[in-house]
Amino acid sequence: MKGYMGKILRIDLKNNAIWHEPLEEKKARMFIGGSGLGAKYLLDECDPNVDPLSPGNPLIIMTGPFCGTKVPTSGRHAVVTKSPLTGIFAESDVGGTWGYKFKKSGFDGIIIKEKASKPVYIWIDDGKVEIHDASNLWGKDTREVDAILRQQYGDDIEVMSIGVAGEKLVRFAAMITDGKDARAAGRCGVGAVMGSKNLKAIVVRGTMDVEVYDDALLSKSIKEISPKIVKSSAGMNKYGTASGVIGHESYGNFPVKNWTQGRWPEGAEKISGQKMAETILTGNYRCKNCIIGCGRKIKIESGPYAGVDGAGPEYETLGTLGSLCLIDNLEAIAYANELCNKFGMDTISAGGVIAFAMEAFEKGIITEKDTGGLELKFGNHEAMIEMIKQIANREGLGRLLGEGVRLAAEEMGGLAREFAMHVKGLEFPAHDPRAFNGLALSYATSNRGACHLAAFSHGFERALPMPELGYDKPHDRLTVEGKGEFIAKMQNVSGMYDSLKLCKFMWSNGMELHRLVEWVYAVTGWDYSFEEFMETGERIYNIKRLFNVKCGISRKDDTLPPRSLAQKRQGENVAVNLPHLGKMLSDYYEYRGWSEEGIPTEETLQKLSLI
Repeated sequence: MKGYMGKILRIDLKNNAIWHEPLEEKKARMFIGGSGLGAKYLLDECDPNVDPLSPGNPLIIMTGPFCGTKVPTSGRHAVVTKSPLTGIFAESDVGGTWGYKFKKSGFDGIIIKEKASKPVYIWIDDGKVEIHDASNLWGKDTREVDAILRQQYGDDIEVMSIGVAGEKLVRFAAMITDGKDARAAGRCGVGAVMGSKNLKAIVVRGTMDVEVYDDALLSKSIKEISPKIVKSSAGMNKYGTASGVIGHESYGNFPVKNWTQGRWPEGAEKISGQKMAETILTGNYRCKNCIIGCGRKIKIESGPYAGVDGAGPEYETLGTLGSLCLIDNLEAIAYANELCNKFGMDTISAGGVIAFAMEAFEKGIITEKDTGGLELKFGNHEAMIEMIKQIANREGLGRLLGEGVRLAAEEMGGLAREFAMHVKGLEFPAHDPRAFNGLALSYATSNRGACHLAAFSHGFERALPMPELGYDKPHDRLTVEGKGEFIAKMQNVSGMYDSLKLCKFMWSNGMELHRLVEWVYAVTGWDYSFEEFMETGERIYNIKRLFNVKCGISRKDDTLPPRSLAQKRQGENVAVNLPHLGKMLSDYYEYRGWSEEGIPTEETLQKLSLI
């Protein structure tokens, strides 16, 4: 197959067994790669009732046909498993260089099962695979692990590892790659699954070529579209994803004080991408084959956080560890971000649970007795940083917060459930569903829980048209009519991005869908029509839903927390809006071909060749 290496690597850690199997072309064409192909393997091989932290939960890592080729922004891979945070389908998508080198080592994906009897790491070198003792790495942070393994194997490798948070099974632990540039497979607790298997790191070296079907066509098409994308993304190149902080805050999309405060313009300016560029920014980081360059390199030279030197905080981190906690100290947030990267911990969930704890402290549900004397008030950046350390090490209140907001709220009881901001157990990213009705619907129906990337719709509800899907202007963000169809279509396209392995910033900066279909042909030789492209995205979305249905998910779970549905967000230039979720859900289910309970019908599954 063109665009694929044609092999899936399998590892049984309990029996120290390593083998590989062919990737069938029919399966590849139906589910592509990335989270789509990962979902297929998960549905086929994972008992939906399995404890996510038990040896029976597979850890699945998949590239896609674009990865390893010259396709811009294709240096990506997906991690799929059953989430220890949510108990349902988990996917975590990450850029950097690891996926590129893994693909070029001779494999399209890796499926890891069982648990090693002691800490180990996996070494993959151009098709040769070994399991090695990792006792000397256990307890070390991700940057230390990267340095040790590079000293051992050389600088032409890439390391993906967990830190202490993964070892101690923090339910939102991450898998970190790219050393101090720190790209994270952060969401859903995939790092805890890795830790539960006594797997500390996966090290790859790959030099093999990935063959494409029509290199001339691919090169020509890339040359035509790249200048447009580079020009459109210039602001992101200059200020990173944090370039959106000030704008999003201005109309009520940026999270403030655990989603209770309407506006915070002064604070947003202090932690914006513009402020970062003026103060601590030293350069750009680019994932493999990236033409955008949104990654930040920062360094803090003086003050209490002197010594920070690595990846700068992204928009989501500034929103969750910053404004959500009412913290406007940029250097403190940068330090907190670096701690999370070293500990191997999702910054979005970390900020979510800390903001939740700050509100619990404010309301007297927890006191200094519970925090070990820590004054866990909104705006206290020292307390935020201390809590990150406690969570990663499962110490003090961090033991409870390391379970995530849903389980923490259940243990606290009472009013705590009112302000535990999550969907299906996954903490909110830094976008307010009251600002976009489509975002609200996508949060509610996303297969992994609260996720702004499941549909990637907010830009297309405010500023961007999508004529190839039938929208010649942005889909009004506050309308209810037509949201079901709109979000389903956007989710289908997003599923293709996540399976082909392409960054969605290409989409929001001018990548047309017809050109994406052309790239599928140029890379694989499959004569995909636009209709087959969209149906494949629909199939991918439905197979993820099928796994969740087997886990007990239905309409009762496709909802938002009370604060998002009933408490108005108000402030200058903020449109007061409460999402009419009931109607949008019914319309969405009807368009999807699901029952009113949110279950894909037999007719739909037959149409998509899923039964």
